[in-house]
Amino acid sequence: MIEDQSWAELDNWGREPVLSELDALMWRTDRHPGGAWSGVVLQLLDSVPDWKRLYAAHEWFVQIVPRFAQRVVDPVIPVGPSMWEDDPSFDLNFHLRRVSLASPGTHRQLLDLAQTIGLTPLDRSRPPWEGYLVEGLEGGRAAYIMHSHHVFMDGLALAWLHSRVLNVGRAHQPDKPRPERAPERHSALDVTTQQLARQIADVPKALLGGGRVLGHAVRNLRTTADYVSSLARVAGPPPKNPSAVLRGGSRRMWRFGTMECEFADLRRAAKAAGGSLNDAFVSALLGGLRRYCAAKGEDLQDIPISMPVAMRSAQDAMGGNDFAAAYFLVPSGIEDPAERIRAMHDRVDRVRSEPALGFLGAVTPILNRTPSGIAAAILGAVGGAVLTTSSWPGIAEDRYMAGARFERMFVFAPLPGTVLTSAMCTHCGVCCIAMNADGEVFDDLEFLWASMQESLDEILALA
Repeated sequence: MIEDQSWAELDNWGREPVLSELDALMWRTDRHPGGAWSGVVLQLLDSVPDWKRLYAAHEWFVQIVPRFAQRVVDPVIPVGPSMWEDDPSFDLNFHLRRVSLASPGTHRQLLDLAQTIGLTPLDRSRPPWEGYLVEGLEGGRAAYIMHSHHVFMDGLALAWLHSRVLNVGRAHQPDKPRPERAPERHSALDVTTQQLARQIADVPKALLGGGRVLGHAVRNLRTTADYVSSLARVAGPPPKNPSAVLRGGSRRMWRFGTMECEFADLRRAAKAAGGSLNDAFVSALLGGLRRYCAAKGEDLQDIPISMPVAMRSAQDAMGGNDFAAAYFLVPSGIEDPAERIRAMHDRVDRVRSEPALGFLGAVTPILNRTPSGIAAAILGAVGGAVLTTSSWPGIAEDRYMAGARFERMFVFAPLPGTVLTSAMCTHCGVCCIAMNADGEVFDDLEFLWASMQESLDEILALA
């Protein structure tokens, strides 16, 4: 049984009716698929879950976490963030589907299905998610694919939610709470009116706050100078991409690949080289790209990366998103894997210590008050990275979905101005690495996946 404290925590998950400025920016600048902010979560199950139990579990889920029965309502004009409201025509049959792979049901077939689902735009007039039970996998196994918009949650919030809503055993869990709540309704005009009222009410606070900030800055000129210096580094022109191989593409041809390894093995390898788990993960990707470019006749030099830096702890993952985006050069030009990990560790440390790291959070409200097309264009100009990576701790103990054990979780992010994205979450002692590559840039995907695996094996050998 899940403890009562967890039920109480779930009652607060995603209850804020107004999108945060960051969530609103992702929603407004979504241009699927080349500028998408939706992703695919692939969960591997050890057996086929009972369909009736799975359907009933989803009915309960949207009661205990009503955010997933809500849609986004935009203001008539961009005066502030959008708001969540209950979908008056919510139909679980639209969101939950059941499909089967053709024989033999390989992992590659499953990934092909997942990338096709990810390339299909979500219906923005409904709650922006879809769930698919996939049967027919080899060995009598199954999978669950969720295609959802990033506006729901980031990786930490995803792991937090899974750990609390899934069962701790195969048996049906009775007596789950079913809270009562009043429906939320907002028209586009209502949202506009409420946001205008918020702007007016916040003017005195902003003026007073600005005075306090200015006074604080005068008293702390050295701190202010440090911030200004940091801002020049963080907010300056993005690093240039030196690679002729890793450029171009429209980000409209998503191609999925996966790797996995034992968490303990990767952590030992990282420690042996003087880095963190994330340093070893990113260094494995860089080694794979080096191998791929070498086969194309290019000696890969340091490339620009975008890396979200979490601004909250796993204990605070209550829905939505809270991260800062860091853009910097990574040591892909270093051939030796241990040296690459150490260099990666040093560069990440420097980026994390930048006082102005979260500067985009300060300009996000401004972007949200511009037409969405302009905001999308500005956001796209800020990027220019070759690679986007993220990692977070996932579930540490077994969980079950309608009688089937949840064995692996791979999270495929979109391609936000990059040619390759990769996310790693740890799941019950296993590092699950998901990769989304632009098929227009990588014309030999089998070689790409093999290069990534060889590089990961090289990193693991350091232990």
